[in-house]
Amino acid sequence: MKRQTGSSMKPIAVLAPAIEKKLITNVTVFADEPTTFTDYNGKPYSPTDYDDYKGSITLRQAVESSQNIPFVKIMEQLTPQVSIKYLEKMGITTLNDNDVNLALSLGGLDQGISPLEFAGSYATIANDGVYIEPTFYTKIDSISGSNILKSRQKKTRVISKDTACILKQLLTEPVTGTYGTATYCNISGIDVAAKTGTTNENYDRWLTGFTPYYTAVCWYGFDMNETINFNGKNPAGLMWSSVMKNIHSGLPNKKFEMPSSVLTRTICKDSGKLANSNCPNTFTEYFLKDTIPGNCTQHSGSNLNKNNSNKSPNKNSNSRKL
Repeated sequence: MKRQTGSSMKPIAVLAPAIEKKLITNVTVFADEPTTFTDYNGKPYSPTDYDDYKGSITLRQAVESSQNIPFVKIMEQLTPQVSIKYLEKMGITTLNDNDVNLALSLGGLDQGISPLEFAGSYATIANDGVYIEPTFYTKIDSISGSNILKSRQKKTRVISKDTACILKQLLTEPVTGTYGTATYCNISGIDVAAKTGTTNENYDRWLTGFTPYYTAVCWYGFDMNETINFNGKNPAGLMWSSVMKNIHSGLPNKKFEMPSSVLTRTICKDSGKLANSNCPNTFTEYFLKDTIPGNCTQHSGSNLNKNNSNKSPNKNSNSRKL
């Protein structure tokens, strides 16, 4: 079974390669407004947001509420050709020349993706950037205990560990953010990274995500396309949440680890730049080396960024949720 993926495509088709190639950071600012692009066939492409346009927003905000325009803008800079190379390294086998277009960023695919391959691609992020080929067995032994067959899973480094860890933390925003699209997937004491997906006419509903323990992908729809009406809720997400909460029951609390090689800086919410002592609203953000933004020019004050402690974003005493 292969289906269109909707916005669930954004983390693997856009975020993973664009962060890895240092084209964007979590504080990159986009104009989320009606935009007409020129697609690869030369025709105009005018995607819309699922809800209201947000105006000037950071990448973190765009991920939280799943705005569409910023991701198409990133794909325009990244190019679909580069995106497809990364997707193929993550085990996606159903892409072709018809997918070389900007709609790839929003999951508008020629053939779609199977839930199994989708799970393998998301597990690449969960596995610190290493794709591990999915398998349904580990080994087969005879009645005497001798090994008959052992699984030999293909492993491929797709993105760096630092990129994967930044992306893990960023993908907690749909679960923990005020305007998050997957807040119902929260598991007490355990970090959850998740992304919703909805296709045109509500034909397909997805919830793709992972914890420090497990990766799971859930699709809900009909073999023959029918519009899904579920009291305004995402049935795939509700199933994902129910199953994952059950299998995590009794497991020790666990958070996503952040390596010391990832840089943290205090950011001014108003400017998206390095905060100073007079910036009224600040938060802590994660960065790859050589991607630190410049100093805030909207406020005058002394520098706050003198260390690299791995604090969680938005936990500063004077901070406010993005």
